[in-house]
Amino acid sequence: MYEKTYPNKRFKHTLQFLQKHINTSESILDLGVKNPFSDIMISEGYSVTNTTGEDLDDNQSAIESSNADVVTAFEIFEHLLSPYEVLKSIKADKIVISVPLKLWFASAYRSKTDMRDRHFHEFEDWQLDWLLEKTGWIIKNSQKWTNPVNKFGIRPILRRFTPRYYIVYAEKALNSN
Repeated sequence: MYEKTYPNKRFKHTLQFLQKHINTSESILDLGVKNPFSDIMISEGYSVTNTTGEDLDDNQSAIESSNADVVTAFEIFEHLLSPYEVLKSIKADKIVISVPLKLWFASAYRSKTDMRDRHFHEFEDWQLDWLLEKTGWIIKNSQKWTNPVNKFGIRPILRRFTPRYYIVYAEKALNSN
Protein backbone atom coordinates (compact mmCIF):
# COMPACT_ATOMS: atom_id res chain seq x y z
CA MET A 1 0.00 0.00 0.00
CA TYR A 2 1.35 3.38 -0.91
CA GLU A 3 1.26 6.48 1.26
CA LYS A 4 -0.51 9.47 -0.25
CA THR A 5 1.50 12.64 -0.40
CA TYR A 6 -0.03 16.02 0.33
CA PRO A 7 1.15 19.51 -0.56
CA ASN A 8 2.51 20.12 2.90
CA LYS A 9 3.23 18.60 6.29
CA ARG A 10 0.29 20.45 7.87
CA PHE A 11 -2.24 18.66 5.63
CA LYS A 12 -0.67 15.27 6.36
CA HIS A 13 -0.76 15.78 10.14
CA THR A 14 -4.25 17.28 10.06
CA LEU A 15 -5.66 14.37 8.04
CA GLN A 16 -4.03 11.76 10.30
CA PHE A 17 -5.45 13.48 13.39
CA LEU A 18 -8.92 13.78 11.81
CA GLN A 19 -8.95 10.11 10.80
CA LYS A 20 -7.97 9.09 14.32
CA HIS A 21 -11.04 10.80 15.83
CA ILE A 22 -13.75 11.21 13.18
CA ASN A 23 -15.42 8.46 11.16
CA THR A 24 -16.27 9.02 7.51
CA SER A 25 -19.90 8.25 8.40
CA GLU A 26 -20.06 11.51 10.40
CA SER A 27 -21.04 14.67 8.51
CA ILE A 28 -18.71 17.68 8.80
CA LEU A 29 -19.32 21.41 8.74
CA ASP A 30 -15.94 22.93 7.89
CA LEU A 31 -15.70 26.59 8.90
CA GLY A 32 -14.38 28.70 6.04
CA VAL A 33 -14.87 28.56 2.31
CA LYS A 34 -14.07 25.43 0.32
CA ASN A 35 -10.30 25.02 0.20
CA PRO A 36 -7.63 22.45 -0.72
CA PHE A 37 -8.03 20.65 2.60
CA SER A 38 -11.82 20.42 2.13
CA ASP A 39 -11.07 18.60 -1.13
CA ILE A 40 -8.67 16.25 0.68
CA MET A 41 -11.33 15.41 3.28
CA ILE A 42 -13.86 14.69 0.52
CA SER A 43 -11.34 12.53 -1.38
CA GLU A 44 -10.83 10.55 1.84
CA GLY A 45 -14.56 9.77 2.05
CA TYR A 46 -15.82 12.49 4.38
CA SER A 47 -19.11 14.33 3.76
CA VAL A 48 -18.10 17.99 4.03
CA THR A 49 -20.06 21.22 3.81
CA ASN A 50 -18.27 24.55 4.07
CA THR A 51 -19.48 27.91 5.25
CA THR A 52 -19.68 30.43 2.41
CA GLY A 53 -17.35 33.24 3.41
CA GLU A 54 -19.67 35.11 5.76
CA ASP A 55 -18.01 37.00 8.59
CA LEU A 56 -18.34 34.47 11.41
CA ASP A 57 -17.72 37.16 14.02
CA ASP A 58 -20.99 38.85 12.98
CA ASN A 59 -23.01 35.99 11.53
CA GLN A 60 -23.12 32.48 12.99
CA SER A 61 -26.36 31.47 11.20
CA ALA A 62 -24.62 28.83 9.04
CA ILE A 63 -23.25 27.23 12.20
CA GLU A 64 -26.50 27.50 14.13
CA SER A 65 -28.57 25.99 11.30
CA SER A 66 -26.16 23.12 10.61
CA ASN A 67 -27.06 19.57 11.58
CA ALA A 68 -23.52 18.29 11.03
CA ASP A 69 -22.14 15.75 13.48
CA VAL A 70 -18.74 17.46 13.61
CA VAL A 71 -17.45 21.00 13.13
CA THR A 72 -13.91 21.50 11.87
CA ALA A 73 -11.98 24.77 11.95
CA PHE A 74 -8.54 24.50 10.39
CA GLU A 75 -6.57 27.74 10.74
CA ILE A 76 -9.72 29.85 11.05
CA PHE A 77 -9.90 30.96 14.69
CA GLU A 78 -6.79 33.13 14.47
CA HIS A 79 -8.65 35.34 11.96
CA LEU A 80 -11.68 35.88 14.23
CA LEU A 81 -12.09 38.66 16.75
CA SER A 82 -14.43 36.50 18.83
CA PRO A 83 -13.93 32.75 18.49
CA TYR A 84 -15.84 32.52 21.80
CA GLU A 85 -19.14 33.38 20.05
CA VAL A 86 -18.46 30.87 17.28
CA LEU A 87 -17.70 28.07 19.74
CA LYS A 88 -20.84 28.84 21.75
CA SER A 89 -23.01 28.66 18.59
CA ILE A 90 -21.92 25.12 17.59
CA LYS A 91 -24.65 22.48 17.97
CA ALA A 92 -22.50 19.51 16.97
CA ASP A 93 -21.09 17.33 19.76
CA LYS A 94 -17.57 17.10 18.30
CA ILE A 95 -15.03 19.60 17.04
CA VAL A 96 -11.57 19.44 15.53
CA ILE A 97 -9.69 22.74 15.56
CA SER A 98 -6.17 23.64 14.49
CA VAL A 99 -4.45 26.96 15.00
CA PRO A 100 -1.01 28.38 14.36
CA LEU A 101 0.86 28.82 17.61
CA LYS A 102 2.35 32.12 18.68
CA LEU A 103 6.07 32.09 17.95
CA TRP A 104 8.25 34.07 20.32
CA PHE A 105 10.66 34.88 17.49
CA ALA A 106 8.14 36.08 14.86
CA SER A 107 5.33 38.64 14.73
CA ALA A 108 1.74 37.63 14.03
CA TYR A 109 0.98 37.17 10.33
CA ARG A 110 -0.44 40.24 8.63
CA SER A 111 -1.10 40.57 4.92
CA LYS A 112 -0.45 44.09 3.72
CA THR A 113 -2.82 43.73 0.75
CA ASP A 114 -5.78 41.71 2.07
CA MET A 115 -7.49 43.03 5.21
CA ARG A 116 -9.18 39.64 5.79
CA ASP A 117 -5.91 37.71 5.62
CA ARG A 118 -4.54 38.66 9.03
CA HIS A 119 -4.12 36.89 12.34
CA PHE A 120 -5.91 38.65 15.16
CA HIS A 121 -4.94 35.80 17.51
CA GLU A 122 -1.94 33.53 17.42
CA PHE A 123 -2.59 31.24 20.32
CA GLU A 124 -0.49 29.62 22.94
CA ASP A 125 -1.81 26.11 23.53
CA TRP A 126 -3.18 26.97 26.98
CA GLN A 127 -5.20 29.87 25.52
CA LEU A 128 -7.07 27.65 23.06
CA ASP A 129 -7.56 25.03 25.79
CA TRP A 130 -9.03 27.65 28.11
CA LEU A 131 -11.29 29.04 25.38
CA LEU A 132 -12.63 25.55 24.67
CA GLU A 133 -13.19 24.78 28.35
CA LYS A 134 -14.91 28.13 28.93
CA THR A 135 -17.31 27.49 26.02
CA GLY A 136 -18.32 24.02 27.22
CA TRP A 137 -15.94 21.66 25.43
CA ILE A 138 -13.88 18.83 26.90
CA ILE A 139 -10.53 18.27 25.20
CA LYS A 140 -10.03 14.59 24.41
CA ASN A 141 -6.76 14.79 22.48
CA SER A 142 -4.30 17.35 21.16
CA GLN A 143 -1.09 17.42 19.19
CA LYS A 144 1.58 19.94 18.12
CA TRP A 145 3.99 19.87 15.22
CA THR A 146 6.73 21.96 13.70
CA ASN A 147 6.82 23.60 10.28
CA PRO A 148 10.41 23.67 9.03
CA VAL A 149 11.24 25.81 6.01
CA ASN A 150 14.09 25.28 3.57
CA LYS A 151 15.77 28.63 4.12
CA PHE A 152 18.91 29.82 5.86
CA GLY A 153 18.94 31.92 9.01
CA ILE A 154 18.14 31.90 12.71
CA ARG A 155 14.33 31.77 12.33
CA PRO A 156 14.40 28.82 9.91
CA ILE A 157 16.61 26.94 12.38
CA LEU A 158 14.19 27.75 15.23
CA ARG A 159 11.24 26.52 13.10
CA ARG A 160 12.84 23.06 12.94
CA PHE A 161 12.18 22.41 16.64
CA THR A 162 9.59 25.01 17.74
CA PRO A 163 6.00 23.76 17.35
CA ARG A 164 4.01 25.92 14.92
CA TYR A 165 0.62 24.18 14.79
CA TYR A 166 -1.71 22.94 17.50
CA ILE A 167 -4.69 20.68 16.82
CA VAL A 168 -7.41 19.66 19.25
CA TYR A 169 -10.24 17.14 19.27
CA ALA A 170 -12.97 18.03 21.79
CA GLU A 171 -16.45 16.90 22.67
CA LYS A 172 -19.28 18.99 24.04
CA ALA A 173 -19.72 18.75 27.79
CA LEU A 174 -23.00 17.07 28.72
CA ASN A 175 -24.33 20.12 30.55
CA SER A 176 -23.44 22.76 27.94
CA ASN A 177 -26.00 24.36 25.62
